[in-house]
Formats: sequence, structure tokens, C-alpha cells
Amino acid sequence: MLPFDPDYDKEDYIMSIFPEGFLWGGATAANQCEGAWQADGKGLSTVDVIPYGPDRMPVARGKLRMLAPDDVHSYPAHEAIDMYHRYKEDIALFAEMGFKCYRLSIAWTRILPHGDDDTPNEAGLAFYEQVIDECLRHGIQPLVTICHFDTPIDLIKKYGGWKDRRMIDAYLKFCTAIFTRFAGKVKYWLTFNEINMLLHMPFMGAGILFEEGENETEVKYRAAHYEIVASAKAVQLAHKLMPDCMVGCMLAAGQYYPFTCAPEDVYAAMEADRDNYFFIDAQARGSYPVWAWKRMERAGIRLDCTEEDLAEMRRGTVDFISFSYYSSRCTSADPATVEKYKKPGNAAIMSLKNPHLQASEWGWQIDPIGLRVTMNTLYDRYQKPLFIVENGLGAVDKVEPDGSIHDPYRVDYLRAHIREMGKAIAEDGLPVLGYTMWGPIDIVSASSGEMKKRYGFIYVDKDNDGNGTLERRRKDSFYWYKKVIATNGADLD
Repeated sequence: MLPFDPDYDKEDYIMSIFPEGFLWGGATAANQCEGAWQADGKGLSTVDVIPYGPDRMPVARGKLRMLAPDDVHSYPAHEAIDMYHRYKEDIALFAEMGFKCYRLSIAWTRILPHGDDDTPNEAGLAFYEQVIDECLRHGIQPLVTICHFDTPIDLIKKYGGWKDRRMIDAYLKFCTAIFTRFAGKVKYWLTFNEINMLLHMPFMGAGILFEEGENETEVKYRAAHYEIVASAKAVQLAHKLMPDCMVGCMLAAGQYYPFTCAPEDVYAAMEADRDNYFFIDAQARGSYPVWAWKRMERAGIRLDCTEEDLAEMRRGTVDFISFSYYSSRCTSADPATVEKYKKPGNAAIMSLKNPHLQASEWGWQIDPIGLRVTMNTLYDRYQKPLFIVENGLGAVDKVEPDGSIHDPYRVDYLRAHIREMGKAIAEDGLPVLGYTMWGPIDIVSASSGEMKKRYGFIYVDKDNDGNGTLERRRKDSFYWYKKVIATNGADLD
């Protein structure tokens, strides 16, 4: 029975919101947690050269060339939280919370150090096999992101990153190595993390460096096309090698609201949403929408799209839609309004300040209902199962003299979002595979490179300057999430 039925039993309703087998868990990325950046034959990757500090965003956006670490900057990913050596301890903590699923990524250059090696690095394959086996031993389903902001530096030097069509074959070499090794152990795969972030952080997302006089918009759309074709081919390969697997796409999601009900603002919000849906339309439907072709035509963009590319896209549509959601966004067609209310919030994606919402310490607007709006928009558009693979609150946590960490703000944020997710399932009827919050243990922030911007249920003793013991401590939210999972989302108090 649904909650608008006056005769429904509240407890039965609460217990029925989340389906049996719902995949509760958490999500991390290799380059934000593993460290060990040169261990066991690992090659250099993009995040290894993106520094902490004021140069971080210029490098991430492809505006400042940096293809090797230097002695001037610090690089948080080099040590991160050293999960490479402490994964058993961390997975045991995830298991203590009752995780059903752990989303992790595989570092491309641990498997193919140069990005397109003919022979995979056995040490890298063995490491991830041990991580996956440890998850399975605890009854945790691994959800593997194939490429999470992780372009090999040697392929940037060789091809210019995803500017070049030859990246597709290199990516498929990587896929072949990991699909072959982990067939039968990993059911759920994602081809690219937040694929639309290529538009906002081209170097971090696709290894793109812009040259003087280059048509940056054309470069980004061309790289997007190559990633979309690579994704389609990877889906087909995965289904061939692992017939029972499910392969999803992954979007940095968040509905755009019009700042006012002026028709111009409504249209501006629709156009802003299209920047994101361009990618998922192609991955989920197997073709580009007509407006995308017209937009590229008006901009003079030459896509380098062949008939065979279009055929591959049709054959390689994804099985489910996964996405990150941290906040909704707001936009306007009026330049004066944009200038007055512009508030980055996310250093990568511009949004206007929504006067109806509060914001986190980093300016990210908090909008639980926006999650439900986004979920409905995605399902209405694609009619494929959804998977929320990132959702969380970055905040400064205080360690009390007795070692405890009280984080009611994190519980409040997650509770409100999980409730809206439950409404989308129970009241709107959306099929949702699972929820892996970001990130269950404190890790390096992708956008800022900070450690003080903490998301985790598990505190890691490390500061922005790299100082600390790396000791793990349970926060209050650890015990709250454990109860949420144990009751399959019934008890959110």
C-alpha cells in the first residue's frame, strides 16, 4: 500500500520502500584513496600530476600543462589514505557496517603502466583480485568503475589523451585485461565515471590539454564522442566475456532549475540539462539526439563520427543508469541575474545561488527533493534501472578529546536524501538497484585536493599538508548507517 492510502500500515510501508536485495554501500576512487602511486610497476596517471593548491583547477581544466610532478607542488594522490596497503582493514570496516556493495575503481596504469601495453602488469591484476576477493569474502558485491578520472600520462604524450581516436583501442585493451581476469567475480561495471565532467575539467576527465588557438568546444565534443564509442564497445565486450554482468553509464547529475518562471529562464535550464544528457542519451539510447546534431552544426563542430561508430553505439547501449547527486543547480538567461547570484558551489560546475536552499561549508547547495526530481527525470527519459553511486556531504569534522567524532550534520544530510530516494521507489515506482554513498571513508577531495573536506563514516587521521598517522576511527554516522543497512532503510532515525 502507498502512503496516500489512509488505511496503510506505517511500519509495513516503511519496510516495503526498499526492495529485497537492495545494494547499500559506499563508493571510492582509486586515485583518491589508494596512494602507492609508483608501487609495483604502476605508471603515471592524470591525478598523479594534479596538485593541491591554487594550480589545481587550472591543471584539471587543461589550462596549465603539467605532465609530471615537480618539487614545487604537493600531490595528495601520491599517498592518499594508503588504502593500497590497508584495504583489508578498510573492507572489514565496510563489512562491519553491513555493506552489500562497494564501488571501487581500477587504476588504468596499475594494469597497463603505459596505457596500451601488450601485456598487463600482473602485480596490478593481483592487487585488485585480492581486493575483490576480500569484498566477496565479506559478502560485499564489487561495483567496478573502469575509468575514474584516470588517463595514463604516456597516452597523453603519445595521442593527446581522448582527443585521439586511438584511445578507444587502448581503453579496450584495458577492458579486456580486467574483464578476463575478473569474470565471474564482478557483476556490476561502469564504463566512465561522471562522463560529462569532460566538459568542465577536460584534463582530469579525459587527459586533454588545450593548445593555443584550438577550438576548445570542438575538442571536448570530439573527445566525448570517442569515449562514448569506447563505452559502447566495452559494453559489448563485457556481455561477450561475462554474459551475466550488467554495465552502466555514470553521470554527474543534478537537475537545473530555472531561476524564475520566465520562459527564457526555463529554456536556459533545459539547455543546461542537455549538456549533461548529451552523453547519457548516446549511451542509453544508442544515438545522439537531434538537438545535439543541430547544436554542433551551429557551432561548426566536426565530430569525426563514422557510420561504424553509430552502429557500435546502437549495439552497445548500457543496462542501467548510474549517477552522482550532491545538489541541484540553478541558472538564468539574464546576464545581470547570473552575475548577481553566481555562486560556484562546486569548483567545476557553475550554479546560481538558489534562495530556497541552504549550502554546505563548501557552498554546495543542499536539496534532497532535487534527488527525487533528478531520479524521475532520468527514468522518464531512459526507462532503465537507476543506481545512485555517489551522494554525500563534505564537511569539517572535529575529533573530541576522547577520540569520538560527532557528525549529526552528515546524518541529517544522508537521512533526508535517503528518504527522498525511498519516495521515488515507493510512490513514483522507480526501479533502483542500490545506493553507494560517497565516500564511506575520508579520502582526498577530487575538486579541492583537501583532506579536511571529509565525507566518510570512517575518519582518517591526515590533514591537508599530509601530516597524520592514517589511523581509522568510527564516527557517529558509522553506527547510524549500520542501522540503516540492517533495517534495509526502515530505521533512519
